[in-house]
Amino acid sequence: MESRPLTPEKYYRLPWNLADNAITWLEPTTQCNMACEGCYREKGRHRPFADVVAELESVKKLRKTGGISIAGGEPLLYPQILDLVRYVSSQGWKPIIITNGTMLSPEFIKDLKAAGLLGFTVHVDSHQNRPGGWTGKNEVELNELRSQLAQMIHEAGEGQISCAFNATIYRDTLPDIPVLTDWARKNNDIVQTMVYILFRSAKARGDFDSYVNGAPVDATELVYQLDNQEGHKEVMAQEVVDQMRRVLPDYEPCAFLNGTEDSRAFKWLLGLAMGRKGHIHGYLDSKFAEFIQAGHHFLYGTYLAYTRPCVVRGMQKILPLALFDRSLRRVMWQWLKNPFEILQSLYIQSFMIIQPVDIFADGRISMCDGCPDCHLARGADP
Repeated sequence: MESRPLTPEKYYRLPWNLADNAITWLEPTTQCNMACEGCYREKGRHRPFADVVAELESVKKLRKTGGISIAGGEPLLYPQILDLVRYVSSQGWKPIIITNGTMLSPEFIKDLKAAGLLGFTVHVDSHQNRPGGWTGKNEVELNELRSQLAQMIHEAGEGQISCAFNATIYRDTLPDIPVLTDWARKNNDIVQTMVYILFRSAKARGDFDSYVNGAPVDATELVYQLDNQEGHKEVMAQEVVDQMRRVLPDYEPCAFLNGTEDSRAFKWLLGLAMGRKGHIHGYLDSKFAEFIQAGHHFLYGTYLAYTRPCVVRGMQKILPLALFDRSLRRVMWQWLKNPFEILQSLYIQSFMIIQPVDIFADGRISMCDGCPDCHLARGADP
């Protein structure tokens, strides 16, 4: 299949920035019950709850944010996770838990919902060395686990907790993108977002010396470095979209974040699909993305990343906006073609591709410009 080039000039540049962002990252613990191949964290300790709260108080002073991504490590191991979710919610932020899903249970989900949790992002991929009978399973086989977890979140959360999945994409799992994308499409009624994170290794470069805080380091000793991936060409966003289009030929993104050293790079690349259960009628465009971001900021004072499932289902309610938006008109015409579908709910499902740090031949490092995964480097010390 011939590649259809991505065109940043046609997409909306997301307005997220350091001072005003949709999300902020928080790591209350670096302990984990798994050893994922692509993880950037060495196993450590639980942070005192008071220190975590102090960090959030610093965030409040330094950054306007819509949600707090509670990560780690495995945040569900954190002894005071319910207190933390409760605190984040009490401050007017949306608490989102980034988890490997191994500790999820209906009872735990209900407790987290009662504490104010808005959503889960569950990380499942074939490079995780996942226990419980899933070791060695490929991405196709892991779709069974994804379905189990999505259904549990939907049922225990009573359809009120957002459910997203992410997977780290390596060169050898790039061909699995079509089956992951197709699985997400088939479950668009209970899975609101699918995220592909493109693996990057802390490579040792013969033409560069590596330093941290002015001290030399050996990149081969870093945890975020894999010898078996060093010879692989790094996966780029265009390649992922090409694979997605094998099952979604008309797929087109609508918004992006660029790189700090490359304004045309797709560091975060967002697509919005709209359709009935298991079917896509069309993809929303840059004008729709701009309307949603600007409108949310106007109404609530923050940019939008996560929202409750009730907001993105029953999307017939926004079809009057088709008078002003061409992409919505295309969706509406497809929806109206079959009169028997008119009573079926319409859903919006997000696809996100995250392309981490890129190191150029001249040594420049291109990061995400306006990264929503930003957190304080020294705890509560700005």
